[in-house]
Amino acid sequence: MKLKMLSLLFLLTGMFFDSPAQAYQEGEFLKFRIHYFFVNAGYATLKLEKTVLAGKPVYHAIGKGKSSSFSALVMKINDVYESYFDEQNRPLRFIRNIQEGNYRKNVEYIFHHDTRTLQVIDKLRNEVKTFKVPPGIQDLVSVYYAMRNVDTSQLKPGDFISQDIFFDEKVHHFKMKILGREIIKTKFGYTRALVLRPYVVADRVFREEESLTVWVSDDENKIPLLIEAKLLVGSIKADLVKYKNLKYPIRFTKHRSDWE
Repeated sequence: MKLKMLSLLFLLTGMFFDSPAQAYQEGEFLKFRIHYFFVNAGYATLKLEKTVLAGKPVYHAIGKGKSSSFSALVMKINDVYESYFDEQNRPLRFIRNIQEGNYRKNVEYIFHHDTRTLQVIDKLRNEVKTFKVPPGIQDLVSVYYAMRNVDTSQLKPGDFISQDIFFDEKVHHFKMKILGREIIKTKFGYTRALVLRPYVVADRVFREEESLTVWVSDDENKIPLLIEAKLLVGSIKADLVKYKNLKYPIRFTKHRSDWE
């Protein structure tokens, strides 16, 4: 349950609009602390690099999640998510290599946008499957970077945004509601945030479909600042504890009144 938060860091901010401007740059790094109840459950990081894939320059995003030494006594978690995507935010390759206790999964997605198909390579089972996907499909990591190119100045409370994401051999029709804007306190000081409500399936993990709330910096960077989730048992939270090499300056102040 704890390391589901690494997936949430990508999925919860998952909305897509085509935009020529990039809100990120090579070398960007984000680190989040994950809390379950009052326990430091672990950390998640996001790093963005540039590389070459099939002879073309692409972005390479790497997300990692690890349990803390205390949480590892209950369940050791070591998750790695990778996405290769082009300048138009089209995913080309996605890797999910996770270990959560005794559970293992190591899969790779290869996107073929010209034929609207996707190959899923299961490296543990030595299986390859092909799926039809809709245009504009995103993976769990690429969608996070795509959404940051949105012009959020036009979003109003009550607006809904949707995006198709391929995950676990299914196309998920993800939607998110805009709740508004708030001034929140972070480790770095006060800042203005856009508040989002991703809709999830109420199941054995989440209490209800409105169990999640996400605070994203209300600026040109649009990085996650805080994520909270109400679970069937307790709650979980992830907050930003480190950042570097953002494309745009981000403003934090000592006093809330500086924003009013």
